[in-house]
This record gives sequence, structure tokens and C-alpha cells, in this order.
Amino acid sequence: MIARAAYRVRQFLHTVLAPLRRAELEGLEPLLPAAQWALFRRMPLADQRHGLAVYRALRARGVQQPDLLAAALLHDAGKGAVRLRLPLRVAAVLLKRIAPRLWERVSSGPPRGWRRPFVLYRRHAAIGAQWAAEAGCSALTVRLIGEHEEPPGSDVLLSLLRQADEDS
Repeated sequence: MIARAAYRVRQFLHTVLAPLRRAELEGLEPLLPAAQWALFRRMPLADQRHGLAVYRALRARGVQQPDLLAAALLHDAGKGAVRLRLPLRVAAVLLKRIAPRLWERVSSGPPRGWRRPFVLYRRHAAIGAQWAAEAGCSALTVRLIGEHEEPPGSDVLLSLLRQADEDS
């Protein structure tokens, strides 16, 4: 648990301190047509960086499946529906990991009042899937984005995405 927490602190510092360089984006535009590229670029910088890390993790494992790679880049696009300030984002991540029942209560129901950011954060996969569909992503990419927070079961592509997401 301590090693995982230390990893998350390093990940956070890298995300906050490191700007996204043009060279990091080279070669990605052919993978994402214009509307999908625009969706990626609309994502908060931290989520763009994380999407790139998930993409790279899959590429390092030899993955070449274009729908899965597109899902890697766009899987957190729905987090753009709620621009969680850092303290709320940290609270959401901690609640989800440490107090899942409390997370369940604060992130359920209509997105109103003080719960709004938590409800939208919890629904980011469904929101991102809708946006991906509107941007013209394939049905497979949309499904992977929409289900990336769910247990993968026997779905190999979803398992690969979840593992890369957890490791990145």
C-alpha cells in the first residue's frame, strides 16, 4: 500500500510539473481523426498526459489494435465534464480507494449541490463514451471507454486497458 501511495505521489508530481511537449504527441494524429483529436486536446492536461501514459504502456506490450489504442488516449475524456480542483480530485481518488461505501454515497444520485463534482467524476466513463461516439469513434472504442471502470471479466481488450490504466 505504501509503495502504491508513493507511486501515486510521483505520478501526481510528474503530471503537475511536466508540460506536455509537441514531440510527445507526434504520430498520434493519424490514430485519431480530427474530431477525436479535438476531444483529446480538450481534455485537461493531466488527463492528456495520463492517456498518453496508458497508450505508451499498451504499445510497450506490443498492442497495435487501433480501437484499443484510441480508447487508451480518450478513456478519461469524460473527466472534462467536471473540472475537479486538485483537492476534490484527491478526495475522490482517496474515497474511492479507502472508503468505497462512503464514495458510493457521495457520488450517487442527481449531480446537484456539493455532490455534483463527485457524481460527474464517477460517471466520467459514460460521459466520455458519449463524447467519443459523438466524435466518431468506433463502437469498440466507445464500449472500451464506457466500461473501463468496470470489472473486465473475460474481455481481453478491456483487461489490457484496465491494467495499463492502473499501471500508468
